[in-house]
Amino acid sequence: MAGVALKFSAPWRFVKLRSLVRLSTIPSLQFHTTAYPLMGATVEQFEQAKGRLSILKNDPGNEVKLQIYALFKQATQGPCNTPKPGMLDFVNKVKWDAWKSLGSITQEEARQQYCDLIGSLVAAEGGSSAQVAAQPAGSGAAYETLMVTTEDSITTIKLNRPAKKNAITTEMYNEIITALEQAAKDDSVITVLTGAGDFYCSGNDLTNFTKIPEGGVEAMAKRGGDLLREYVRAYIDFPKPLVAVVNGPAVGISVTLLGLFDLVYATEKATFHTPFSQLGQSAEGCSSYTFPKIMGNAKATEMLLFNKKLSAVQACELGLVTEVFPDSSFQSEVWTRLKSYATLPPNSLALSKQLIRATEKERLHAVNEAEVERLIERWTSDECFNAVMNFFQAKAKL
Repeated sequence: MAGVALKFSAPWRFVKLRSLVRLSTIPSLQFHTTAYPLMGATVEQFEQAKGRLSILKNDPGNEVKLQIYALFKQATQGPCNTPKPGMLDFVNKVKWDAWKSLGSITQEEARQQYCDLIGSLVAAEGGSSAQVAAQPAGSGAAYETLMVTTEDSITTIKLNRPAKKNAITTEMYNEIITALEQAAKDDSVITVLTGAGDFYCSGNDLTNFTKIPEGGVEAMAKRGGDLLREYVRAYIDFPKPLVAVVNGPAVGISVTLLGLFDLVYATEKATFHTPFSQLGQSAEGCSSYTFPKIMGNAKATEMLLFNKKLSAVQACELGLVTEVFPDSSFQSEVWTRLKSYATLPPNSLALSKQLIRATEKERLHAVNEAEVERLIERWTSDECFNAVMNFFQAKAKL
């Protein structure tokens, strides 16, 4: 089959599949594009996404094309209901398999997944995923590193750098702060943080450490400390129920912040890792306080000092995760439940959360301040510098 060029019918009239190798070895594609809310993009957003697809500069590859094809079919026609092509009809068979693998997800879900996937491709080429993603009505916000949607009284903040495992850049820190500020004021009942792609978040993008300003390392450390202080404060002060939907591995600050969430739902495939000492750094996100409180000193020490990675089940047993779900039904179960929670009286939920948080809010702010000051010292130390450089050198050898 190598070298074969085949055209899809509309809306794929401009797309060709080249080098379709071993199509018969793909019995059912697994879709890894994003953690999809059980809510649909509007028809208008779906049409906008179709338009954005036609101006992509780079060929996304055969597997992604098949994902887009299958999601389009599911969004426009529903679950696959056509007879399976014959074994020798290789191309139509693999397209049928891709569509069939979506199972019974609704047309609304498929529209949302389609928009999310196109948004990721646009963002990967330097465009704005916000041009495809649904935005909260009247927010006026446009995000480069996030997809922010509000529907069914749920605001979803989705980290959208799947090619970089959702590693957090300085820009993303600022955008998440803005998104949380807007979610605090909008009409939603619940706010959700999740990730696009296979990862929830891989923590800090370590290229942040390579951007040394004119003032040198000290200026960089102070600037980074000020941003981190504000970032963690946004979680401490968030007034509504805040839910983490952990769709894959979580690393660093994406883990340490979980102690500030009200619910943490995780797929069974998720892992939780805080390799701070490995990088010559120290804990943040109030984890030096919340982790011992949640799981006890010994287990918190294993994670924060000795880099122990937890499975989703282990994290749940220790109280860091609220509940673990089978990966196959993770999105469906979690979003069905959250949509039900979002029908509860909003003021009652918010006021009850604030009562719970009020007893320790002052303590959390003090912990955040102490952690930031310690990290500023760490970032300017030779130990941290050498550890980060060793990381980059080891990565370059891979």
